[in-house]
Amino acid sequence: MPVSIRPLTDGLLGGEVSGIDCRRPLDAETVAAVEAGMDRHGVLVFPGQDLTDEQQIAFSRHFGGLERYGTPAHVRKRADERLGPGISDLSNLDKQGRPLGGDDRVWLFKLGDQLWHSDSSFRPVPAKYSLLSARAIPAHGGNTEFADMRAAYDALDEAMKSLVEPLICAHSLMYSRGSLGFTDYTEEELEAFRPVRQRLVRTHPVTGRKSLFLSSHAGAIEGWSIPQARLFLRDLIEHATQREFVYAHVWRLHDLVIWDNRTTMHRARPFDAAAVRDMRRTTLAGDAPTIEQVAAVA
Repeated sequence: MPVSIRPLTDGLLGGEVSGIDCRRPLDAETVAAVEAGMDRHGVLVFPGQDLTDEQQIAFSRHFGGLERYGTPAHVRKRADERLGPGISDLSNLDKQGRPLGGDDRVWLFKLGDQLWHSDSSFRPVPAKYSLLSARAIPAHGGNTEFADMRAAYDALDEAMKSLVEPLICAHSLMYSRGSLGFTDYTEEELEAFRPVRQRLVRTHPVTGRKSLFLSSHAGAIEGWSIPQARLFLRDLIEHATQREFVYAHVWRLHDLVIWDNRTTMHRARPFDAAAVRDMRRTTLAGDAPTIEQVAAVA
């Protein structure tokens, strides 16, 4: 069966893929078709993919190396992790498979996933693709929304494009969680979550298109006061998440969704915390620091 991609919105954002079994090895032609679809749509949905963790990891590696950092991107302790290496636990479950309590530190930290963000923007080299597999979903809520940061950049007037082009932001998990009042960190976490520098405008290494690189993890702009920077970033996020730039994905069991963190921003939506939502993510390593990417095309 040939690979086909059906657009999911009136714009370019989002496509649903048919003709691929993600449990099986892909040939070079199929990999190229998926990558071309990602370059065009930014988000691809693969329905009906009943994957094991090993199969998800193997499928992900068709498109690049897995992201590997020695420091954590969460506050869950290693002894309490449910999953093995190479795959991230985006569930609301503890090690015994029970929903986390409403006052659990891990759950309170995870609430930050409901803010608009780009995966690993708080890393020196931010992520390329994220691949999220729905292993169990709640009856209501828990959707994921995606915003097209290319379209958001294109919609800026020329004066605003000139203003944002040279700006450098500081990104940290402490900024996103701090906006929700989460400030309870160990010394190890404070070190792991130290801010990193990212360009506010980035250029896609394949298409050459520019996009805004926004995230709730961004909490400062070099040379600006903190209040001025945060008001400006909040306004930009409001601009970038207007309805015409957004695709809202309603999860079905065994959906696999891939998105390009270089061109999109996303957020999870609320759901009943007592329900089971088992989502597992593989993340592909990025291309280069955004500072270098912009310098290379300046």
